[in-house]
Parts: sequence; C-alpha cells; structure tokens
Amino acid sequence: MRTVVIQDVSYLLTVDEHDTVLTDVTVVVQDGLITAVGDREGPQPAPHPTAGATPDETVVIGGRGRLLLPGLVNLHTHLPMTLLRGLAEDVDLQAFLTRVWAAEGAVMDPGTVELGATLGALESLLGGCTTQLDMYFHHEAAHRGAVAAGSRHVIGPVFMDGPGPDGLAWDERLTLLRAWRTALLEIGGPEVPLAAMPHATYTCSPEHLAEVVATLRETCAQPTPGAAPVRPVLTTHVSENAAENADVLARHGATPTAVLDGAGWLTGDIPFVAGHGVHLSPDDLSLLAAADATVAHCAGSNQKLASGALPWEQVRDAGVRLGIGTDGCSSSNDLDMWQAMRQAALLARLTSGRPDVASAHDVLRAATIEGARALGLDHLIGSVEPGKRADLVLLDLGKPHLTPVHDVAALLVFAAGRADVTDVLVDGEVVVRDGVSTRLDTADLLARARDRGATAARAAAEAS
Repeated sequence: MRTVVIQDVSYLLTVDEHDTVLTDVTVVVQDGLITAVGDREGPQPAPHPTAGATPDETVVIGGRGRLLLPGLVNLHTHLPMTLLRGLAEDVDLQAFLTRVWAAEGAVMDPGTVELGATLGALESLLGGCTTQLDMYFHHEAAHRGAVAAGSRHVIGPVFMDGPGPDGLAWDERLTLLRAWRTALLEIGGPEVPLAAMPHATYTCSPEHLAEVVATLRETCAQPTPGAAPVRPVLTTHVSENAAENADVLARHGATPTAVLDGAGWLTGDIPFVAGHGVHLSPDDLSLLAAADATVAHCAGSNQKLASGALPWEQVRDAGVRLGIGTDGCSSSNDLDMWQAMRQAALLARLTSGRPDVASAHDVLRAATIEGARALGLDHLIGSVEPGKRADLVLLDLGKPHLTPVHDVAALLVFAAGRADVTDVLVDGEVVVRDGVSTRLDTADLLARARDRGATAARAAAEAS
C-alpha cells in the first residue's frame, strides 16, 4: 500500500459544501484515496525519506507553516502551445489564429505536441494546477506528454470541417473519437472523462457538430471488457469575441450557443464546457443554464486579445456555472491559475462596479470544485474530503506576502502565487516535491523545448 501523510498542516481549505477551513490537521492518503482528515493526534506513521519511495512505503510531508488545498482545475487551455509562446503578439483573435495556425502546420507534429504538452503540464503542476481540460491536435501525443509529467489530463480529438494543421479529413477525426476510449486506457494516467472537442461553431458545421455528439454517445455506450463505464464531456470555443458572434450569425442565422443547441449539444445528459463565453446573450445564458453547462472564464486571454470582459454576475445570476481557465500560452502567455483567479475577480469587480462580486470563495470554488463538476469529476476531486482522490497542493506560508493569515480564501486569490507552491499530489502520487518534479528530467526537457521552439519561431516568421 502506498501511503502519504501530510502532517501538522497549519491551514486546510477543504472547499467542501461549507468551505470549511481547518487548522493543525493531518491528512492521510492511501493508494491515492484520502482516508483521514483529522487533528495532529491522528495517524502519524514514522517519517520515511521521500526520495525513491516504493508503492508500499510511507511518505511523510511536513505541513507546519503550510496551507493545503485541492489541486486547481484549469478548465480551458492548450498545453502544447507552450512552444508557441510569444509568437503572435499585439493582435486580436482572428489575426492571432492566422499566425498561429501557420506555425502549427509547419512544426506541430506528434512528437512536438508531446514535448509541448509535457512542458505545459510541468508548468501547470509546479504552479499547483493538477487537472487540465486541454484542447489540441494530435490528442494522443498530448495526453502521453501530460500524463508523463503527472497531470490529470482531459483531452480528446479536435474537429474542424477542413484539414486543419494536422491535415486530417472529417471521417478520420470521427475514427479517432471511436478509438479514443481504447487508446485512453492504453496510455493510462489518472481517471478522466472521454472528451470530444470541436474547435468552434465557425470551424465546424451544425451537421458535423451533431455527428460529433452522436458519435460520442455511441462510443461511451459501448462496453469495454475489464473497464469501468466511461463518462463523456464536450467542449468547444463559444462567443470568444464579437467578431466570432457576427461571423456565426452571418453563416447560420444564430448565435454559437443556439447553433450548439440545434446540434443536440445542450440536452443536459453530457457535461458541456463553453470555452470563454464572453459575449453570451440572455437567450444563450438561458440555454446554457437549462443544460447545466459551465463557462470556462479566461480573463487573462480575453483581456490580452481585447476580446471583451465576461460579465461574471450576469452569468452567475442566469444560473450558469463558472470555471477558470488560462487559455493557451500563445494567447495568455502563461498557465498561471493564481493569476487567472485574480484577474477574474478583479475584472468582475471593475466591470460591475461592485466590490462584492466574484468573492474569493466563489473564485476558489470556480477553480476547484466547480471545475471538477464541469468535467463530471466532482465525486473524485475538487475538495479535500475522505473518500476522494488525493489531488492536493501545499503552499509555503513563510513569506512576507502571506503573513499574517486572516482570511484564507482572500489570501489565496489576492496574494498567493505559483512560486509559493511546494508540493503537489495527483491521484495520491507526489509529483512535485519541494518545488521540483519527481517524474521528469527538467533540464533535458527545457533543452529540447528551446530547440524546438526555435524552429517554431522561424515558421511563424515565414508565415507573417
């Protein structure tokens, strides 16, 4: 049995139903499952060195002077685009896509995608983000890379009417979706749903969108010998900027959300995550609320590309769930969920003129349990409670900017950052220890990323 004991934690933000904050507690994890959350007099096996621990050894992590919380959930990102960071600056979404797609077609083969996903997953994990809803071409390669770093990585085939940077025809994409369940089991990694992710309503026709959801249902309904039933999830870009809305309205006479509804996406039986959702009409919000859908709010990317400001309080008041995303590194330039939370809170207050909108508790829940719920994983992750899988993050409170502690949620949203993260567990495995990956040769990874990034830069320059 693999046991991890996080001992004498100074503060534990559980993100349970009551947002309970506990002090001076010990958390016990056995075979990936949280089995005990109690006071410091609870189970305390003798300390054992963490380096080289085997599955039947006990790892003890000291929690004194530290804060423990659930792993963060990035509800919209493109991990392999770490290799394209900084290649499309000072442009809007449409110009950004023109430049980036050219570079992707030139350099982002499966090997490069795997490398970029590993780098992106490492950046995420070092910053306390344990789960990512990723969207990228060559999804199998991306999944291998992220899982190698230790992430709980949700991805699936990307769909576009045209060939796209990966050069695939539509029928080939459907074949990948039908085979994804088996491939997902073969690659392994922490439990995740089976995802399908058309790029957008301006790159996929309504007929094709309907075909995707029908194929996803069929694939999930087929029994796999020796495997548990799989949960599905759908995601796509929705109303990211005003030009997108105008384009889709001109093509189809409807908003992106209405197009998805007509294609059978908003029936409520499959979790749906709308990436961005900046420009949603009241009717759009009503459709999303009725489907119990979630909008992945990417405040940093939306501001950087001048896409607009999502009206947090209007979305919430309409009954639509909100999660937090970073978007990809080539648009937001980083995968920092702490910054994404802070930007979401501040932008909501600025645009509403109300300091009580997007409270620290609300934003933290959006980045943890609400993100997990959006993926159909809230029974497994998103809070620190016995019976859940151990996706956990420890922060060092011994910093000037984190001293003293008055309001734990406010401290995390408005003061903490990824440099404060010391240890990270995913599915009970310590994947970051004292700020260092336990799985990867980081120096080698960075060297390979620099080399491939140079090739991407040359391709982008030629495309522009």
